[in-house]
Amino acid sequence: MGTSVLWFRRDLRLGDNPALGAAVEAAAAGEVVPLFVLDPRLLGPSGRPRATFLLGCLSALDEATGGRLVVRHGDPVDVVPAVAGEVEASAVSVAADFGPYGRERDEAVEGALERPLVRTGSPYVVDPGTITRDGGGPYKVFTPFYRSWRDRAAAAAPVDRRAGGVRWAAGVRSDGIPAEPRGETARLPPAGEAAALGRLEEFRRELADYGRHRDRPDLDATSRLSPYLRFGCLHPRTVLAGLGRSAGAEKFRAELAWREFYADVLWHRPSTARESLQEAMAAMAVDDGPDADDRFEAWAAGRTGYPFVDAGMRQLQAEAWMPNRVRMVVASFLVKDLHLDWTRGARWFMRHLVDGDLASNQHNWQWVAGTGTDPVPFFRVFNPVAQGREHDPGGDYVRRWVPELAGIAGPGVHEPWRLDSGMAPTGYPPPIVDHAAERAEALARYAAVKERAAR
Repeated sequence: MGTSVLWFRRDLRLGDNPALGAAVEAAAAGEVVPLFVLDPRLLGPSGRPRATFLLGCLSALDEATGGRLVVRHGDPVDVVPAVAGEVEASAVSVAADFGPYGRERDEAVEGALERPLVRTGSPYVVDPGTITRDGGGPYKVFTPFYRSWRDRAAAAAPVDRRAGGVRWAAGVRSDGIPAEPRGETARLPPAGEAAALGRLEEFRRELADYGRHRDRPDLDATSRLSPYLRFGCLHPRTVLAGLGRSAGAEKFRAELAWREFYADVLWHRPSTARESLQEAMAAMAVDDGPDADDRFEAWAAGRTGYPFVDAGMRQLQAEAWMPNRVRMVVASFLVKDLHLDWTRGARWFMRHLVDGDLASNQHNWQWVAGTGTDPVPFFRVFNPVAQGREHDPGGDYVRRWVPELAGIAGPGVHEPWRLDSGMAPTGYPPPIVDHAAERAEALARYAAVKERAAR
């Protein structure tokens, strides 16, 4: 009998975990050391909501391993070889990481280890870099990627749970799970694998209406699975296994594919975490200076005077989350009504979202900004009033998150400045900009970039 190390990262679960099976095999009927490294390079920029949710996931994982989870602080390049040496491990098992930092980190750890680093599985159904066009090279738009992904995903099945037969190693020093960060006020979902599986079962019962209602924030009809997928409390294979073939299931299957498409884009172009994929769009004129900073602060605080936008930004403060439709509207408002660089909004989201995922976040922002994989949206400017009226037709979502407007009945809540009094209720600001004018300005700026690129 031997010992192996299972180094958890974005796979904080025991079920459907191929790396766990590899660790058991490497231990040869011996003991497995479950290890998590609190890496300051990841914790620093993560923001309180994600840090808090992570610690909850670690507590759940510790309970699932019988209190044997080993938590160490520090650089994984130092910590992982040290733990492996202490227990004389035959191998260190991990799920592959395809992010820019994760790839660099794992290569460094592999070079420092005196035993194999065994990569088995990943956070994705189809690993980034796997799907390519017939002529080679990555897909640049979603639809053809999805056709290929869907065929491969259909063959994916959850891996058998191996936790019941695992001998978790005892007596290995652990720094313990830190206390949750002070000052976190957002209402976060329950953390861990059991909570993820419970939410998945609830969502399966709601799936029939998903396609029709997912864009209705007043109905709260999205899956709410994103935090669990982000931390690997749930693998997307497990989600796909019970979806079926309804219209709602097909729509949600495509949403899972978007997550993997953006991971593929980032794998091929790591620079797009901070730079525009469409290089010509880097020449777009954006506003800066004190006035731009004031407008950004109004947007972040949910004080733009556009109720649908403000409701979304206040939900972000309260729950560290918002539905995808609302994310697109508030992103469009920042980029195309306030003329600020998409990276400012992307950074804000990554600091405040409990489900903040680098690939999905950055490339969704680029999709809205017209700098990313699909160049068409450069002329698509979301009208915050029209979006509110269409997707929150009764105004319930706005009234839920903007209490200053709670006394306005019906869809009129989306345009409080049109009340008989001619002004919004006391305490609510007037519109920070005129949407029609700023839409025209945004289109002029995009046209200038296109003209410059065509020369």
